[in-house]
Amino acid sequence: MAKEIIHTEQAPAAVGAYSQAVKAGNTVYLSGQIAIDPETQEIIDGGVEEQAGRVLKNLKAVLAAADCSFKDVVKTEIFLDDINDFAAVNSVYAEYFTEEQPARACVAVGSLPKGVAVEISLIAVK
Repeated sequence: MAKEIIHTEQAPAAVGAYSQAVKAGNTVYLSGQIAIDPETQEIIDGGVEEQAGRVLKNLKAVLAAADCSFKDVVKTEIFLDDINDFAAVNSVYAEYFTEEQPARACVAVGSLPKGVAVEISLIAVK
């Protein structure tokens, strides 16, 4: 099975040795996104809700580049630097996953890249 690297200028460039997404067959694996503005390549201002919104906008752009949408998502992983932010992030997340919600994991971690509060990765099937 061939793999295809997915890239879009509508989402932040990778900050390491990885791709924004990789498509293998009908499955698309999206790398974790953090709250980077794709135009400035800088972390956005604001709290965890604003960061979660930016992360989900970034993921939406990568999904679109792979000819997918949030309806195609089967699994998400949410990483928080503070588990007390769960309710706030969940509220923003629910705005993007309005029906047929995917499977999900949410964990608190010691820290995240560039000091952000939230990172989300996902898997979609087209």
